[in-house]
Amino acid sequence: MKYAIIIPDGCSDFPLPELDNRTPLEAARIPAMDQVAAQGLVGQTDNVPAHLPAGSEVANMTLFGYDPDQYFTGRAPIEAAAQGIQLGPDDWAIRCNLVTVQDQIMVDFTADHISSAEATELLTAMSAAVSDPRLEFVPGVSYRNLLIYRGRPGDAAPFSGDTRTRAPHDLTDLTVVNDYPRGPGSDLLSDLMQRSVPIFESHPINIARQSSGQRPCTNVWLWGQGGSPSLPKFSDKYGVQGVMITAVDLLRGLASLMGWSRIEVEGATGYLDTNYAGKGQAAVAALDEHDVVCVHVEATDEASHEGRYDEKIKALEAIDTHVVAPVLEKLRSFDEYRMLVLPDHPTPCSTKKHSHGMVPLAVCGSGIAASGASYSETSAAQSPLAFAKGWEMMDTFIRGKW
Repeated sequence: MKYAIIIPDGCSDFPLPELDNRTPLEAARIPAMDQVAAQGLVGQTDNVPAHLPAGSEVANMTLFGYDPDQYFTGRAPIEAAAQGIQLGPDDWAIRCNLVTVQDQIMVDFTADHISSAEATELLTAMSAAVSDPRLEFVPGVSYRNLLIYRGRPGDAAPFSGDTRTRAPHDLTDLTVVNDYPRGPGSDLLSDLMQRSVPIFESHPINIARQSSGQRPCTNVWLWGQGGSPSLPKFSDKYGVQGVMITAVDLLRGLASLMGWSRIEVEGATGYLDTNYAGKGQAAVAALDEHDVVCVHVEATDEASHEGRYDEKIKALEAIDTHVVAPVLEKLRSFDEYRMLVLPDHPTPCSTKKHSHGMVPLAVCGSGIAASGASYSETSAAQSPLAFAKGWEMMDTFIRGKW
């Protein structure tokens, strides 16, 4: 049995008046996804329990079959795993975004999609100014970076489960006044965020960016903190091994924690300009060697955060053409296969942020009868197939108990 999982991140949406009250998924030309739905089943799954943040960290952990109430410790520790960073029992990982905040408004949670090289220079300056052996600023990709707090044995941990932070991508165009860190350790986090302002303001990177018409990176935004997670291996749970294709450290980290290998695709950016065809080609080739191949595409989520429904439609169509279609064709060359298409969570263009709620799934392949449905939020909502506990869905997919 061969398995393929395609995750168009955040593609689930609300009807938009600009699209004649259709969602981007309904407005997009997605014949391959519709084929998966028609030759199999559509349904819904809820990947984010109401009491947890509606982010990709919880949603994707749930999607892969792990109960977040049991295994989730925070977003940053998962991304630390992507970089091979070992966290000791007294250590914490914290997500360190580079952002643009002006007049206390989150103007851009990506600092105008700052380059990785620019981000590294800014974080190097920040590290030199802070000069605290407990704190390690770790560059990642573009605006997505990490801060590692190395605890000392015997010292009380500065953070706890009561520490509250806010994801900057959920604050787009909103005031940040009431969304600075709260609870244990918040003084440390808030102080670092404030200290970054004068460091970045006069930095040559920002002077050059503003001269070229780009937004400056005004400060670091710290959030998503947590201690080291421990997940049972996917192969121990389901008896099959997988490989991840993504441009995002969160999914790389989950892959590492699940015991999966990773395939890096040249030109995969985690943004609208990603190498869709390269991802599809890599997935097709990987099916010869792996039981489960997962392709995650961030572009649909990025378009949502920018409120660009037209770009979201283009991204969906590119995923359909360059990923879903060739992977489905390859799967049909095997005697037995199953294919699953679904987002992790909704990200409505109208709100520009992640939300709770059911997302549509489409699944086809061995042992699954044809429904004749199309792939959309509406058709999925009309199906009796629904997983109120999203972490139970993966077991059904792998074992074929549809």
